Amino acid sequence: MRAIRTRTSFTLLLVAGSIAMTLGVAAASTSSRRHGKIHVTKDCSEYTGQAGSFCTITSSNVPAIAVGSKVFYFQPVIASTGVLDSNVILDAGGGNRAVGRCTLDLATNLALCTFSDGTGEFTGFHARVDGSGSFANYHWDGTYNFAKQSDEHDDD
Repeated sequence: MRAIRTRTSFTLLLVAGSIAMTLGVAAASTSSRRHGKIHVTKDCSEYTGQAGSFCTITSSNVPAIAVGSKVFYFQPVIASTGVLDSNVILDAGGGNRAVGRCTLDLATNLALCTFSDGTGEFTGFHARVDGSGSFANYHWDGTYNFAKQSDEHDDD
């Protein structure tokens, strides 16, 4: 009888350990999709340099940034300097938007964009990307993460 209890206890311990390992792997897998390297390509052939102009995302390795999403620029290019320094909204549709700022030197086509938060799928979104390429095939490469929700507004 004692041998049966020992085997049963050992079997239960193995099952519990397997479940704990499976849950740990699933949690690690989920969290790894919430931060990492970002690689986005966008087509800016419809961008005019005026406030409200946009580029369209043509590829992305971040699931929240779907192909067809648009990046809207809210300040015009400063003609005298050849620089765009603008607030931006990355709009993936359905209320999923990230807010940020981009600075682009039109002489070199090099840019820096940072995103600081968002709504919907982009809640807690932060990114820092370097931009380069041609307007028809422009690349964003950098890092991103989705911050955990803060409890600071629970008292409101």
